Amino acid sequence: MGNFRPGRKKIHCPYWTVYKIAEMDENTIQHAANAIENSGALIITAGAGIGVDSGLPDFRGNEGFWKAYPPIAKLGISFSEMANPSWFKNDPSFAWAFYGHRLNLYRNTVPHRGFNQLRELALEKKQGYFVFTSNVDGQFQKAGFPETRIQECHGSIHHFQCSQNCNEKIWSAENNIQIDENSFRALEPLPACKSCKALARPNILMFADGGWIPHRTFGQEEQLEAWLDDLYSNNTTIAVIEIGAGRSVPTVRRKSEQIASRTQTRLIRINPRDYQVPPGHVSVPLGASEGIDRIYQKIKENRSLSSKK
Repeated sequence: MGNFRPGRKKIHCPYWTVYKIAEMDENTIQHAANAIENSGALIITAGAGIGVDSGLPDFRGNEGFWKAYPPIAKLGISFSEMANPSWFKNDPSFAWAFYGHRLNLYRNTVPHRGFNQLRELALEKKQGYFVFTSNVDGQFQKAGFPETRIQECHGSIHHFQCSQNCNEKIWSAENNIQIDENSFRALEPLPACKSCKALARPNILMFADGGWIPHRTFGQEEQLEAWLDDLYSNNTTIAVIEIGAGRSVPTVRRKSEQIASRTQTRLIRINPRDYQVPPGHVSVPLGASEGIDRIYQKIKENRSLSSKK
């Protein structure tokens, strides 16, 4: 793990001992750079925090959610309550105002430079790379990562399904969702199922969601696991770089730690708040864009110095 300044504070947790980092030194960035450079394959795991530097809202807790959606704040509805499929049955125009606004936002958002830096590092790996993300925004695809190298474990807002589950079909979201910002209502026509013409919904795993059609995500998972099995059987060194994954829904963090533990390689966790790591791994307590850039620039610096020797 990276070195820590004298002001460190030890914290005892149920599963491991971690350090609260008061100040990060350059050795931490060097450890992260070395782990990536010495790996034959790269897996990028990402939560919502990676999109904040692109201008996407942070839904961490009600404060961040309500700041992004004042009309929902006035109603006192939490994110977990809003991200529920029951709205498509009980109030479709309100449901599509929320998801349509998000779809339009994600379509118009330009991924920050960190995505391109990650892609450049990933393309250099002889044994390849893969992305595992809980984000539904499609920012990795927009940054040039191919669909075949991404698992979206919670689905994608860029794909729709029937709200009545008339079949198992999933299709690309082609609709432009018009929203009345004053009433926060989606305007007719609302997206409809291509088969039965019933109301469509995003192919996203919501809270208390028994109707999500998972086979697109499961297909991605099969590709990831087959790739990992091949790397495991060949004892390939894998670098795991995790960005912006919080603890409230720890799916991404668990995946990162599972892979790092199985391969006995270092996990690099970039997170300005939830930066704690198991012993022996690298904690980078920075935002996504800055953290990725610091590591990327260190790798370039190391290569430049090596070429001059």
